[in-house]
Amino acid sequence: MDMSDINALLEPGMLVEHPDRPDWGIGQVQSNIGGRVTVNFREQGKVVVDGERVTLLPVFDV
Repeated sequence: MDMSDINALLEPGMLVEHPDRPDWGIGQVQSNIGGRVTVNFREQGKVVVDGERVTLLPVFDV
């Protein structure tokens, strides 16, 4: 599996981090539609991430 395919597996409720913005903290996926992932980050609020450009990092241990 290519790392860019990870975004396709993200579902609402999953926890993620933005690889380039660790200051945003952990975010919770709100939706994943057509490669656009909406995430509510603890320190940044709601952000729509282009899954073609950024591979979000799943978080399993909080």
